[in-house]
Amino acid sequence: MNNRALYDFMDAKYFNKQELTQILPLCRQLLLLTKDVVQKGDFRDIKNTIENAIKEGHLQRSKYGINPVIHSIETAILLSDKVSPDRNMIIAILLHDLCKADYFTADDVENKWGYDVAKLVKGLLKAFSLYSRQAAVESDNFRNLLLTFAEDIRVIIIMIVERLALMRAINHHSNEKFVQDVAYEANYLYAPLAHRLGLYVIKSELEDLSLKYTNREKFTEIARKLNETKVERDEYISSFIGPVKKKLEEAGLVFEIKGRTKSIYSIWNKMRKQKNDIDGIFDLFAIRVILD
Repeated sequence: MNNRALYDFMDAKYFNKQELTQILPLCRQLLLLTKDVVQKGDFRDIKNTIENAIKEGHLQRSKYGINPVIHSIETAILLSDKVSPDRNMIIAILLHDLCKADYFTADDVENKWGYDVAKLVKGLLKAFSLYSRQAAVESDNFRNLLLTFAEDIRVIIIMIVERLALMRAINHHSNEKFVQDVAYEANYLYAPLAHRLGLYVIKSELEDLSLKYTNREKFTEIARKLNETKVERDEYISSFIGPVKKKLEEAGLVFEIKGRTKSIYSIWNKMRKQKNDIDGIFDLFAIRVILD
């Protein structure tokens, strides 16, 4: 998809003013992240398919105003950036809303983009259908059922990444109940799934955003305090790492050592459990040593 094609894509009346400023940078970012995995013509064919679906009225916004085209591109970008660029997963992300909207079938996807893409699309449709029939998504039983029902673990990864994209998009959304519901589901369902699959960065962001949307005052308080003490904390972590790194090097080990401040959600949990404010919480740091 060249720049001219991207501009053509922007011309659709389907996008509002804000989205028109987003779509070109988003498409360019996706192109850059996936240039080594997509095949020639993939994005051109997908763009043409989406444009036709829009013109025929098949790709409607959600009842909460979420644009499915923008949302799917943002999800594909997140997958490429936070997990790994994968051609078939990216195409499935960009196409599955078209199948949900009955624009074409999973068999049509297989004929055009191959069996594996169709398998992922079918898995997404199946998992979301289960999801729509359940109320208690916060239960361990539902998490286990979803893992079994999806069949392919890549489907679960897509669902987790999609939820992070949604969480990022709904900050200051006008429907407070919708935001609260999404935040609770992220915390009870998607963050534990992300943790189980080793997607720790995504898990932490889901939890942080969940706290932000359900208790913005406490989230802001902790974030402000961490920002005020950032220089001091960075110096402390560096001084702690120094002697540990030296000993590991003397032992002849091949390793990687990282230091970080624990997530806002994790700190908030400690404050609740210890019934203390942030100044009384001393376990704010984590040092990770990864050995070869």
